[in-house]
Amino acid sequence: MADISKWLKDRRVTEVECLVPDLSGVARGKILPTGKFRQSLKDGSLRLPESVFAQTVTGAFAPSDVIDPTEPDVILVPDAGSIRLVPWYEEPTALVINDCHYRDGGPVPFAPRQVLRRVLDAYAARGWRPVVAPELEFFLVARNVDPDYPLEPPLGRSGRPETGSQSYGIDAVNEFDPIFEEVYDFCEAQEIDIDTLIHEAGSAQVEINFNHGDALAMADQAFLFKRTVREAALRHEIYATFMAKPIERQPGSAMHIHQSVVDARTGRNLFSGKGGRNTKLFEAHIAGLQRYLPAAMPLVAPNVNSYRRLVPGLAAPINLHWGVENRTAGLRVPHGDGAARRVENRVPGADANPYLAIAASLACGYLGMVEGLRPTAPMQRSAYELKFALPRYLPDALAKLRASRELRALFGEDFVSLLLDVKEAELNGYQNVISAWEREHLLLNV
Repeated sequence: MADISKWLKDRRVTEVECLVPDLSGVARGKILPTGKFRQSLKDGSLRLPESVFAQTVTGAFAPSDVIDPTEPDVILVPDAGSIRLVPWYEEPTALVINDCHYRDGGPVPFAPRQVLRRVLDAYAARGWRPVVAPELEFFLVARNVDPDYPLEPPLGRSGRPETGSQSYGIDAVNEFDPIFEEVYDFCEAQEIDIDTLIHEAGSAQVEINFNHGDALAMADQAFLFKRTVREAALRHEIYATFMAKPIERQPGSAMHIHQSVVDARTGRNLFSGKGGRNTKLFEAHIAGLQRYLPAAMPLVAPNVNSYRRLVPGLAAPINLHWGVENRTAGLRVPHGDGAARRVENRVPGADANPYLAIAASLACGYLGMVEGLRPTAPMQRSAYELKFALPRYLPDALAKLRASRELRALFGEDFVSLLLDVKEAELNGYQNVISAWEREHLLLNV
């Protein structure tokens, strides 16, 4: 912790944002003067109520037997490797992502970073190390202060909104150059390792690719990236949204996760064998995703809106077939040499908590590897022609997770129980809302 104090002193930081990602991926925490933050490093006084992990996406608290009813505090332990300057403040301000521990030193089992660590520990116990690279899609939209009104594309530099699909359009991206230049500057200042930017199929929809790396570090970067993009957009009087399906009759936004597994000692890619052939571990990893991802859907498609994205005809998977360079399949294997052999999980939505989505994707592959599962034959044609094979709605996904003994054991019973409680509370809240569709079609017709 002395390194953190020196880091803050060298940069003359006056305030520190202490962040904790909750189950929805929302940044919770505290903002402290630097002096008080330094003191907390010595006396462990940086704390939050344990119940912060029972908060729904609306900010309400879900009833759960997992949370101590007395609402005790948990101790925030800053991860020194996550500290960064926040580039959009005038005063020198730092952020640091925190782990959460009980007073006896044990980790809080339902903190998202701990859930991911639990999966990574399972890999490490077998001498394996996952490597991941997320791809995040999002929409830029005009400011919208009334939730009853649909979202609309924002005005670009030309003063006009996009009216059609501009997939891979350079000029369409250039419409928002001032925002993206700021995003790249902010990311460089925070050591967020983003790579390619492309225009996606939706109006003012963009995808940013991350370079590959350690799973926890990449989850940290994706978590901070979402906040960074939203901040940059607000500075230009528009919104950036990572909703899975923000606009009707438009494609949804995904968080594709490229993943491979290497030998922890040698760094050799375990997915590629002699002559560049697929290994049994690679095929088992794919088979694990095929078998277990339907039950892990609450982690990769966590909201009622998530399932509006997973529909035929709008560039999202509807099943878990796999194929080489087949973007219609839920699991795509990109072309590449042996060292780059990987599978791209195309199911997760951009609305997912990055820690939980990566944990879920790796957990499913891990179970396939340890169980020696065999995948289906690779898909040679469009997977859209085949039947739907994912949960269609959030309640279906919750039921599958509740019934999965394997995933419950790997993620931890307390985490799964709390996640189910939080999602049930969100569903109950959603059921209290009357939609525009109901008013339009039922008001005078039934």
